[in-house]
Amino acid sequence: QVELVESGGGSVQAGGSLRLSCAASGYTSSKSCMGWFRQSPGKAREGVAGIDKDGNTKTADSVKGRFTISKDNAKNTLYLQMNSLRPEDSAMYYCAQARRPCSFYPSNWLSDIYFNYWGQGTQVTVSS
Repeated sequence: QVELVESGGGSVQAGGSLRLSCAASGYTSSKSCMGWFRQSPGKAREGVAGIDKDGNTKTADSVKGRFTISKDNAKNTLYLQMNSLRPEDSAMYYCAQARRPCSFYPSNWLSDIYFNYWGQGTQVTVSS
């Protein structure tokens, strides 16, 4: 099994920054597709950013230019740097891992249907 534990969420004013971390343990692999998702009340969960085994990234249009995903394979840790935060970025943020590399999935792999392991989430609240 894989355990994912997120941290770094909190409350911030619009325009501020936060850095989320996700520590992976258990049967985890640096080759697996990793991603960040978010969900706010009444809305479907959406893919925010993903990263493949080679460090190539995919970012949702809504956060492009503001959010950056990265990983440290030596530490088994995934990060999401969030800058220029907006009230609409408020949500529960989840770290997720797929069983296979991102290249195994269709080009729209930043979708929760392809990810098998999930963290418990960390809340991000952005006030105007």
